[in-house]
Amino acid sequence: MSQMNMIQAINSALDATMEKDPTVIILGEDVGYFGGVFRCTDGLQAKYGEHRVIDAPIAEGGIIGSAIGIGVNGLRPVAEIQFADYIYPGLDQIISELARLRYRSAGEFFSPVTIRTPCGGGIRGGQTHSQSPEALFTHLSGIKTVMPSSPYDAKGLLISAIESDDPVVFFEPKRIYNGPFDGDSNKPAVPWSTHPGGEVPDSYYSIPLGEAAIVQAGDELSIITYGTMVHVAQAAVRTMGVNAEIIDLRSLVPLDIETLKRSVNKTGRCLIAHEASKFCGFGAELAATVQEECFWHLEAPIERVAGWDTPYPHAFEWEYFPGQERVMAGIRNVMEAA
Repeated sequence: MSQMNMIQAINSALDATMEKDPTVIILGEDVGYFGGVFRCTDGLQAKYGEHRVIDAPIAEGGIIGSAIGIGVNGLRPVAEIQFADYIYPGLDQIISELARLRYRSAGEFFSPVTIRTPCGGGIRGGQTHSQSPEALFTHLSGIKTVMPSSPYDAKGLLISAIESDDPVVFFEPKRIYNGPFDGDSNKPAVPWSTHPGGEVPDSYYSIPLGEAAIVQAGDELSIITYGTMVHVAQAAVRTMGVNAEIIDLRSLVPLDIETLKRSVNKTGRCLIAHEASKFCGFGAELAATVQEECFWHLEAPIERVAGWDTPYPHAFEWEYFPGQERVMAGIRNVMEAA
């Protein structure tokens, strides 16, 4: 075991899979010599060579399109898109080719592509470096969507994503890349902290996709969340002293509906939190699922806490984030409802 932040855990996952499976390759902008803009691929080109860690031009459609072709021909490509905001030039490749390949070929072809990309705010990156577009990808049949909240989960889930024969979009919340932040104030305790994020096995291990984690047990309220918002929810619950059960989805697709059902049927109350905009965000699907599966056990309306329904506001980054105060207000609404 070693103390790792999420960047180090992702690097360890890539190293472990490349060592175990010679068909795993990495491609993307600056992933090789430079080691990635966030250093997630640092040292891998020197270890495995330029034929397995490939520096690509600034052409996201080309990166993803190349990865699809590479995957069809027997390799396991891991494509890095430097920021989730830049994935849109490759969206047609994902929607029209990658997501549909297995179905349209009646199972004759598949392409086991993993697309890694940092998401969310927290680095003062403004509108073009801070978006959380996960809901777009959960809507695509044929694509798995993953977002970890801890270094341990990041490594285990990424290994499972790379080994999956289905394509996976793997979102990495960059606000918690470098270690914990001060969830009580919703701002980093030390910007770009190198404080370790937690204990992570140095060796190979995997976490199955589609299994949520109960990070805190409780019986008064179910909080369903993922990514950075897991830490914000924990801070809010600590401050209020409410006996809440906090569920970290980890995988958005496939979704662990059974864990959600067991929790909400037990507590009778549900709050959903995510960083992305509220309207048509993934929380809407979660709310509909809980309503369909748990209606007769609900004692209060389902509450959603999310980002503003605006373009990402550069000047008001920390106000945009659904921080502890907004989560606490949502908890009060749910707990006080008849």
